[in-house]
Amino acid sequence: MEKTNFIDYIRIFCKSGHGGAGSKHFMRTKYNAMAGPDGGDGGRGAHVILRGNKQLWTLLHLRYYKNVIAENGENGSKNNCTGKDGEDVIIEVPLGTVARDEETGEIEAEILEDGQEIIWLRGGRGGLGNQNFATPTNQVPEHAQPGEPGVEGWKTLELKVLADVGLVGFPNAGKSTLLSVITAAKPKIANYAFTTLTPQLGMVEYRDGRSFCIADLPGIIEGAAEGKGLGHRFLRHIERNAVLLFLIPADSDDHKKEFEILFNELEQYNPEMLQKDFVIAISKSDMLDDELKEAISKELPSNIPHLFISSVTNKGLTELKDVLWKTINQSN
Repeated sequence: MEKTNFIDYIRIFCKSGHGGAGSKHFMRTKYNAMAGPDGGDGGRGAHVILRGNKQLWTLLHLRYYKNVIAENGENGSKNNCTGKDGEDVIIEVPLGTVARDEETGEIEAEILEDGQEIIWLRGGRGGLGNQNFATPTNQVPEHAQPGEPGVEGWKTLELKVLADVGLVGFPNAGKSTLLSVITAAKPKIANYAFTTLTPQLGMVEYRDGRSFCIADLPGIIEGAAEGKGLGHRFLRHIERNAVLLFLIPADSDDHKKEFEILFNELEQYNPEMLQKDFVIAISKSDMLDDELKEAISKELPSNIPHLFISSVTNKGLTELKDVLWKTINQSN
């Protein structure tokens, strides 16, 4: 696979800080050699925190950040002085990032909003100093608590692209061309399969200053859910899209079968995807006459809106934006 700056999966070792130990100390003053316990509490160990950042689009900045080690809390000291808390480690991630425990696969955090902060690994609590254990019957407590240990383990960060519309289609269906025409994105376009190897995002300008985000996803082939072609590596990006736009080229041998294959791959990967709103666009339709369009329309599902478009001649693109905008706002 070609070198790319799009990184959507990272494996890192994380360790939160240990809590500082409480102090066992007795005050001795010039006038009172037995003034009593004054051991302070230990400081809290540092947390490992995830923070959403809408300016980030990939996990590239974490590619070589393999070990995240947070500070330990400082021990308590005399004169009831509490130890300093460890300085929290904040990991900034793009919106749509899912954090998992590698061993169990359990989802531990999900970042969906800019500025959202979630404590991923909680630092250990600081131990109590011996001044906390003084009672009328035990005025000279000889013990203090140790700090609690932090949490450590191998974790994974997985990015699922956040976009309003996801482009779904076979390789060479014209997805990259469409994206380059209706947005300012500059995806790679060439006449061979799997030109797009990473998701490409673009903003579509709509009427009255409104806009929506569209994602061009690497081409799906039959068997993708089982790992064929680029496999299911990029199918997870479709999970976040509110609307799926199925792009089927006009020169396809069987338009209905092509849609059914794409539909089936999504169902096998995650049946919940079938709850999304679908729109079908027949690309490269500048080569069709009215009779062929009518024949193709009869092949397609009657309950899914479909349009005929051409990215080369801009035919039908305004109508496509209207349908997508309406569908996005219906699904919200």
